[in-house]
Amino acid sequence: MRGYYVDMQRLWTPSTRRFIRYAVVGISTLLFDLLLLVGLTELVGVPYYIATPFAFLVAVSINYALSRMHVFRGTIRPVHHGYVYFIGIAFLGAFITTSGVALLVSFFGMYYLLARVLVAGFVGVANYLLNLHFNFRVAGHHP
Repeated sequence: MRGYYVDMQRLWTPSTRRFIRYAVVGISTLLFDLLLLVGLTELVGVPYYIATPFAFLVAVSINYALSRMHVFRGTIRPVHHGYVYFIGIAFLGAFITTSGVALLVSFFGMYYLLARVLVAGFVGVANYLLNLHFNFRVAGHHP
């Protein structure tokens, strides 16, 4: 059994804790994103290809505020500069999100919410890595 032993302390590093905080913030804002998306498409009648980037960008703005407070503490980048970078990364994410959802819905007949959740995993990890290394520049630094 020695080969199967997992040292939990080695897995529970500051980097792991930061990623878990990011995941909690990300999942929370994704749920808000999905609720807004459903509200816009199902209740208001906005086409999914318009509602998807709108809901994403609203949710990502909330994500910025929460991430700055709880995930990327210790950054020396001013708030307004960080937000510009964060939104720039988000616009790239919105393009990839919208394209991915449209591809999965149009070519594979997938339900738009399922497509959105599948694309969210990829975009979420990419956004985390870009913000960690490029925007907030706190990789390897832990509060």
